[in-house]
Amino acid sequence: MKFILTAILLVLCSCVIAQKKVTILLDSFPGVSVTDTLYVAGSFNGWQPGKSGYAFRNRSVVLSLPAGPAEFKITRGTWEREECSANGTAIQNRSFSVVNDTIVHLTIEGWQDQFASKPVVHTATPRVTIIDTAFYIPQLKRSRRIWLYLPEKYNNDTHQRYPVLYMQDGQNLFDAASGFAGEWGIDEFLDSTWLPECIVVGIDHGGDKRLTEYNPYNNEKFGKGEGQLYLDFLVHQLKPFIDKNYRTFSDASHTFIAGSSMGGLISMYAAMTYPGIFGKAGIFSPAFWVVKTDLQETLLLNTPSITPAIYFYAGGGESKEMITDMKDIARIIQQKFPKTTVKTVINPSGQHKESEWQKQFPGFYQWLMQ
Repeated sequence: MKFILTAILLVLCSCVIAQKKVTILLDSFPGVSVTDTLYVAGSFNGWQPGKSGYAFRNRSVVLSLPAGPAEFKITRGTWEREECSANGTAIQNRSFSVVNDTIVHLTIEGWQDQFASKPVVHTATPRVTIIDTAFYIPQLKRSRRIWLYLPEKYNNDTHQRYPVLYMQDGQNLFDAASGFAGEWGIDEFLDSTWLPECIVVGIDHGGDKRLTEYNPYNNEKFGKGEGQLYLDFLVHQLKPFIDKNYRTFSDASHTFIAGSSMGGLISMYAAMTYPGIFGKAGIFSPAFWVVKTDLQETLLLNTPSITPAIYFYAGGGESKEMITDMKDIARIIQQKFPKTTVKTVINPSGQHKESEWQKQFPGFYQWLMQ
């Protein structure tokens, strides 16, 4: 059996993720203090703005990265001193797709701390609240902010119950002030949609713990996977709390999960391992490249009596690997579980960022509420 499984995996993918040499060169940047050190912070190091080993030396830094999409920004050690535009406004994450050894040339226009501070503008609508700024996660011995969106009629009709959508990266769902690189605009869309209403629960990611909390597998580069512990928290602490304190339909057919990038990976794993809890899942631009072989093996060995419906999305502007990896996982699901509903959406020009997922969310939500 093990031989057969190994043969299948070899056909489906290459089991070795080759590391590529990526050199980032700073062609020009505004003057800084002689005591300042420049760093690269991105999806490959947990977005830590001053992490040892990612500092520039003589205007360059050399990274060893696996093939696939990567996002980053340049800082001077903290997010208060990150790069920005020439007029002081925030810029989108820089991005590139790692295919071969490559050199990336950059020009930095400004530093955030060299401009006058601007007032924080919150964009969350009145239906968004914070359940707790420090909801305790016993499995990880950490605390986390939890967001809640309640439908318009929730407080008017005290007998009505609602489905619940659990989403990762809560910082980026409702409020531009907390979003790292923009927001999904979930609340604005739900405030105006004609579709059936839904409760949305947003769970903040763990900052520098994001790459391990959203990964159910151990990873040589990122460390010991904590994804299973994180999901245990969602299933055994957070969901019972929501079902107890709010009027929900608690069954799987009315309980959904969604996320993007690493959040898409952990949402996929949640749907696979807890099909009796989550009846549908939205998997946006999933970071399958991190653990593709492990994920395929889990799918091939997993034989649940029920399977959730899966909605996949990826953009052609992210990387060829993103779409290929997503299609491979979708193909395994369809072959092994032919009765499972699997929808795959690809935008040929779609980028790996919140503004793109904001555009794609309405289509997912319509599918969700069918």
